[in-house]
Amino acid sequence: MARFNPYTIQMQLTRMFQEGQSFFAVTKVQDWLREHHEDPQAYKIIFHKKPAPPGSEAVFLIEVELHRQDGQPVDAWLLRQLNQAG
Repeated sequence: MARFNPYTIQMQLTRMFQEGQSFFAVTKVQDWLREHHEDPQAYKIIFHKKPAPPGSEAVFLIEVELHRQDGQPVDAWLLRQLNQAG
């Protein structure tokens, strides 16, 4: 069984939305993109509120959708890392 990691970007974003701090979520994702050597201005960031998986303590999870401004596909690895729950 995978260990729960409360420091994943998805869990941090979920916590921000739960605490009413969703205003800062875009900045958080932009900082994460910079840390992964991506230009945050090259992406449109969209958030989706999804029900948490059964057995989870959370009520919902925030999933991030990225669209490149130039129309190219977003790297699947990048999306997996961004939406990794734990």
